Amino acid sequence: MNSVDFLLTDKDITYEIRTEIKRLGRPIPDVIISKTDVGKSRNYSRNFNSSVYDRFKWLCGCPKTNKLFCFICLVVGGNRSAWTQEGCVGKGRHKATALIVLIVKI
Repeated sequence: MNSVDFLLTDKDITYEIRTEIKRLGRPIPDVIISKTDVGKSRNYSRNFNSSVYDRFKWLCGCPKTNKLFCFICLVVGGNRSAWTQEGCVGKGRHKATALIVLIVKI
């Protein structure tokens, strides 16, 4: 129920289901994201590190798509952006709305 797939496909989520999803917590799977950057003298490889979940309490992942999403925006219907629609890979910024900041601090 608290999977990204469920949250993306089921648009008519009741308050009770949203409460249960919040109780279950955000999905924080090990996703496979890697990127190679070209430097002046060599190539650099970066891989996803699950410790990012500890730094960003709003972040969740989808193991099927290997992408990252904003859990709070998925649950409460936040802004339509890459963080709520198609997911993000690599570096990306997500504007922390007052709602996200409030919920994460609770």
